[in-house]
Amino acid sequence: MDLEIQGRVVDLVDKYGAENIIVLIGGAEAEAAGLAAETVTAGDPTYAGPLAGVPLGLRVYHVVEPEFKDSVDEQVYEDQISMMEMVLDVDEIISEVSTMRNEFGQFNE
Repeated sequence: MDLEIQGRVVDLVDKYGAENIIVLIGGAEAEAAGLAAETVTAGDPTYAGPLAGVPLGLRVYHVVEPEFKDSVDEQVYEDQISMMEMVLDVDEIISEVSTMRNEFGQFNE
């Protein structure tokens, strides 16, 4: 997650409160998705950005996770995301993101 996006996350948390934020990740690589999830839950592990050492504990999901998929219009998901599911390692992505969410998330339901 680049520094500019980290700054936007901080601004949104300041404006709306961490308990009211859900982060959606759409990256194609499991490792990158896991790193982004870790950044918004436990803090930036590279210690390079505004979230360095800032454990926000935000709710975070990847767009291929069932929790997100089941919450959006089926046709919209089909049109916008389903083709990518065929080429992504969905299980690995879900494992990476859910591990970070379950370990560091403070607002999981």
